[in-house]
Amino acid sequence: MPTFVKVAKTNDIGPGQSKLVEVGDKQIALFNVNGSFYAIDDTCSHQGGPLSEGELDDIKVTCPWHGAIFDVTTGDSLGPPAPTNVTSYKVRIKGADVEIEV
Repeated sequence: MPTFVKVAKTNDIGPGQSKLVEVGDKQIALFNVNGSFYAIDDTCSHQGGPLSEGELDDIKVTCPWHGAIFDVTTGDSLGPPAPTNVTSYKVRIKGADVEIEV
């Protein structure tokens, strides 16, 4: 059964920034888009690039390895070479804590 897990504080990630967080065996990229937080799998569906290290432009992150683009709000692949979407996770803010449902 899914549960929310604390992964960061809201002030850990400034607007336009991202952070790699680990929950169990999952590596998740956490993004701050103008004060709203979103989480997707950190591993690009093309060749495994670290999305948390990609360039964030509004709600789009570009994989630093080969340029695949993903929507951080949904995990949808927006451009090649990524063949499939990545998983997105529900995020909630509880006080100053950022929590992800896994």
